Amino acid sequence: MLRKLTVAIASAGLLFGLTACGSSDSGDTGSDDVLTVGASPAPHAEILGYVKDNLAAKAGLKLEIKEFSDYVQPNLALNDGQLDANFFQHKPYMDDFAQSKGLKLTFVAPVHLEPLGAYSKKVKTLAELPQGATVAIPNDATNGARALKLLADNGLITLKEGAGTNATEKDVAANAKGLKFRPLEAAQLPRSLQDVDAAVINGNFALEGGLTPAKDALVLEKADGNPYANGVVTKTGQENDPQVRKLVELLQGAEVKKFIQDKYQGSVLPAA
Repeated sequence: MLRKLTVAIASAGLLFGLTACGSSDSGDTGSDDVLTVGASPAPHAEILGYVKDNLAAKAGLKLEIKEFSDYVQPNLALNDGQLDANFFQHKPYMDDFAQSKGLKLTFVAPVHLEPLGAYSKKVKTLAELPQGATVAIPNDATNGARALKLLADNGLITLKEGAGTNATEKDVAANAKGLKFRPLEAAQLPRSLQDVDAAVINGNFALEGGLTPAKDALVLEKADGNPYANGVVTKTGQENDPQVRKLVELLQGAEVKKFIQDKYQGSVLPAA
């Protein structure tokens, strides 16, 4: 009797082991088939949604989209393995973030440009800004520098020679209007328009805030030679993953370019 019980337990254990192994293998295969991408709601998740609904199945790509409302969590989630890729940032921001956090990230390919714009509810042109006006700008290093360059390109300030993509307020060489800068988290900038004379706002947050960059911005960045194209990012070493390359191919394809042009009417521009 004892021997029969022992054999039965052993058989059950073997069966459980085989079942567990089979379940594990199936789960791994399933996760490999799905590409999970983190994105800002607009326009990134909207563009990915178009790919998922119209192009992915035919290309053999299973796409899962996870939305994030800030510029920090998508990179941390990618680094932690919660995402296979993300799509919300430009390369200068990624480089600065990865260096500051000790992450190994790779910018795989550009997809679109969201022109940074200056907005105001108090003036209709930048020239009308009063002496000592307060201008809100993004508080992250790369987009803060980008905002200062936009103001410099439109004659409000002068930056020191060579300031480039790392410019800060300390690099302002001339400020004839005595502008006061108020650095804020990028996502908060649209809401700041009630409290400041003007704000320099990233394109995606302008769209989310109900603004139409091509119509509402006092000035917009120029696309030519612009280093701030948003694109697909992965952990270093995963940039040649077939699913990632397939996604990039679709995002840079003619169908997505047309979708961007038709939907955003100049507020978002194809980069490739």
